[in-house]
Amino acid sequence: MAYELTEDQQDCLQELINVAMGQASDQLARYLDSFVYLTVPNIALVNGQKLSNDLVANEASMAVVSQGFFGYEGIRGEALLVYQHKDSDRIGDLLGYEPDELSVEEQLIDISSILTTTFLNVFASQIENQLSYSAPKLLADSKGTLSAHLTQLSFDWDTALTVNINYQVTDYSFNCEMILLIPEAAIDNIKTVIDRILADF
Repeated sequence: MAYELTEDQQDCLQELINVAMGQASDQLARYLDSFVYLTVPNIALVNGQKLSNDLVANEASMAVVSQGFFGYEGIRGEALLVYQHKDSDRIGDLLGYEPDELSVEEQLIDISSILTTTFLNVFASQIENQLSYSAPKLLADSKGTLSAHLTQLSFDWDTALTVNINYQVTDYSFNCEMILLIPEAAIDNIKTVIDRILADF
């Protein structure tokens, strides 16, 4: 893959993401007033078409919240938070909502907004960038919705940076997967920033 990271770049990116995920975990813990245990995220660059095919194949079994982000130096992309239905049904309990207080859609957008913006803001600050966001959107379960969304993005992407995360909130086992869809030019820009950070050591 043309945009494969070197070992040093991978280690540096892993550390940047570890810090960002730690802050996102802390923010979620404060929001829930509960302890949140976070495993070390697994990071990989994967083929965009294969990822798209895999997501679409499992579309009926999951809920996906999508939110675009963009900054300067060509850093931009789309963040997907993927929930299995068995986990998304627990979100009301996790957030302490009363029955029928908010719809499942509103609950998913609520928790996704916390995780996505906190993670990306901390990540951006570490690389001396600043991001803006589109409104988070829950993609409907109907067949073809996710595929249509992925093909209608405002940029072409052949590579995705995936960050697999696992949260455990006190007595609940709650899992979600964060996937960052990033155009190759932005990945190249991120590598340039990482090289600049490495040069300072």
